[in-house]
Amino acid sequence: MTQALLLFSGGLDSSLALKLMVDQGIKLVALNFITPFCTCNRKGRCESQHVAEKFGIPLRVFNIGNEYLELIRKPRFGYGSHMNPCLDCRIFMLKKAKAYMEEVGAEFIVTGEVLGQRPMSQHKQALKLIEKEAGLEGKILRPLSAKLLKPTEAEQDDGPVEREQLLDIRGRSRKPQIALAEKLGVEDYVCPAGGCLLTDPQFAKRIKDLFQHTDNVTVRDVEILKVGRHFRLSPETKVIIGRDDQENQRLLRMAREDDLCLRVTDFPGPITLLRGEQTPENVGKAARLVVRYSDARTSWAKVAYRKRTAAYDYTVVASPMPEETIREVRI
Repeated sequence: MTQALLLFSGGLDSSLALKLMVDQGIKLVALNFITPFCTCNRKGRCESQHVAEKFGIPLRVFNIGNEYLELIRKPRFGYGSHMNPCLDCRIFMLKKAKAYMEEVGAEFIVTGEVLGQRPMSQHKQALKLIEKEAGLEGKILRPLSAKLLKPTEAEQDDGPVEREQLLDIRGRSRKPQIALAEKLGVEDYVCPAGGCLLTDPQFAKRIKDLFQHTDNVTVRDVEILKVGRHFRLSPETKVIIGRDDQENQRLLRMAREDDLCLRVTDFPGPITLLRGEQTPENVGKAARLVVRYSDARTSWAKVAYRKRTAAYDYTVVASPMPEETIREVRI
């Protein structure tokens, strides 16, 4: 039986690609690459495993977090509309898959890509470029749009895949895939549209700010960007404010040993982290921010602050920061 690798997120498109290959008798090994920016998740973690198990497909998971961050900092082929280096991302993952393909003896790679679905990486010229740069020309089969593309080696006369059973889906609408999923009995996929935080305008501002002010970015640095409101007081200093009790607790868990934790003492309000230079001026600005987002809001209030592992030993009385100033420092 022919063996192939499937790039698999557990989303709608890759689940359909899986089903189409299984129906043709292709033996698959699914590969899931975990980055800090995946939005196809449940309860904060990628959930491709349960979909692969449903189809009886072995799944190999690769965490490419720190290595992937360097790609984002300086992508060879640039960014999309925000901080999404889609071409470099696809080439990077396919090179990883190619190395594993050779290791397990797979003959080709299957993806859930749809022609014209993503403006930067899924038009014909981009697909050709990606294949060439990954060293996989003729080796990448895209079942959902195969009839619109040049036949791959697997679709040749003596190949294991019947081209006539493949599809000609194109464009950004997911309606054809949703209808196909219902027809084929593909259910419980993680998310129909997929997603990457790097395409989100607000998150893109935060990751750009992080790269501009941090030399050695880690996955832990990225994770805290997903929590709370963020403010830049200086090139070396940030303030992060929780938006609800759940985020307050997350911030406390994510605080570094040298972060300052602030809270208003006499009113309900958020947990706030001051990360960076803890000068009296910066502590005062952080205190004014935490007052603004507490129930004190428009009045002076007492703010306690401490290092993460210490008691609340210090207090300062602060007024709420004006909205005009907040707009200047908010990321």
